[in-house]
Amino acid sequence: MPDLLPRYDTATLADVLPALLHAIGAPLDHRAPAFALPPARAAVLLLVDGLGHDLLREHRADAPVLAGLADVGPLTVGFPSTTPISLTSLGTGLPPGVHGTLGLKFRVDGHLLDALGWSAGRKDLRETLVPEQVQPEPTVLERAAAAGVAVRSVSPLEFRKSGLTRSGLRGGEYRGVAALGDLAVEILSGVAGPGPRLVYGYHADLDKLGHLYGPGTPAWRWQLRQIDTLLAMLLEALPAGTLLAVTGDHGMVTVDRVTDADAEPALQDGVALLGGDPRARHVYARPGAADDVLAAWRATLGDDAWVVSRDEAVADGWFGPVEDRVLDRIGDVVVALRGTAAVLRREAEPFLSSFPGQHGSLTPAEQLVPLLVHS
Repeated sequence: MPDLLPRYDTATLADVLPALLHAIGAPLDHRAPAFALPPARAAVLLLVDGLGHDLLREHRADAPVLAGLADVGPLTVGFPSTTPISLTSLGTGLPPGVHGTLGLKFRVDGHLLDALGWSAGRKDLRETLVPEQVQPEPTVLERAAAAGVAVRSVSPLEFRKSGLTRSGLRGGEYRGVAALGDLAVEILSGVAGPGPRLVYGYHADLDKLGHLYGPGTPAWRWQLRQIDTLLAMLLEALPAGTLLAVTGDHGMVTVDRVTDADAEPALQDGVALLGGDPRARHVYARPGAADDVLAAWRATLGDDAWVVSRDEAVADGWFGPVEDRVLDRIGDVVVALRGTAAVLRREAEPFLSSFPGQHGSLTPAEQLVPLLVHS
């Protein structure tokens, strides 16, 4: 059994936006929120990509403002603990098995879709796999805007029309930014004026430096300090009656035990497509080969991974409830890496395979994120 299965039945990242809307008096339905937040006129959610609960606790001296906020969490993020899944869960308020974004790379209608670039290799798939059809459920932002909430997303300029934004975070006004300075300005202007107002802000650089250098390294810590400074300035400038929440989309580990699937014949036999990422793999078998592929991956990875069939992963709740329409997107074999192990693809994924920092699996270091609140 994995170290930590997502707590889909209690409180996950998917519950954050509905709870914030409840706090500003604009609930999406009559159900009580998963956790109680202080009432407010307006709410800001700042999502710091790669801000894991364990990492923040370990490096709290570098982020005294963040560490000093009330932590309503920790929350689990869902599986795989990777940005496309987490942001779509956040944006839709749904578990992965319902919204259907199920991996960094996962099979959709025969294509191995890279959900970050909405592509296959260099081929843009936004017309072939229309994001609004791949993920057709209405988002929380759409529903809130339709109910009269002034909704704003503040995120990098280049993500405005990305497949991931269109799929999981569509709705409301999008304000594209280039750095921390305009991120702060757009957040603050988004909560100015009469309520109710909801602003979602996204910052990517902590995750970027964690991948490039490893979480907890000097470069990563300096970035955390910058985020802490940003937060201190926001707290000084936010209008009265504004609730500020900060969370992450996953944690991260530094990998030191690697298996290269592109150089290991036992991990290639019977495999039609290999998706996921180095810490969480979807293995799509050729017809009739699923049992042999499962046995080969279990034998090869041994204690470095939890290796299960699709049916086992679904029955054990790795993805939460799974809709029939997305069942085929899950690998015939699902692999979650243990400890600090990884399954790389140095030939097919050279850039991704070069990173010391990785995430995606079912360990507390990757699954747990804080939910820090100031009102």
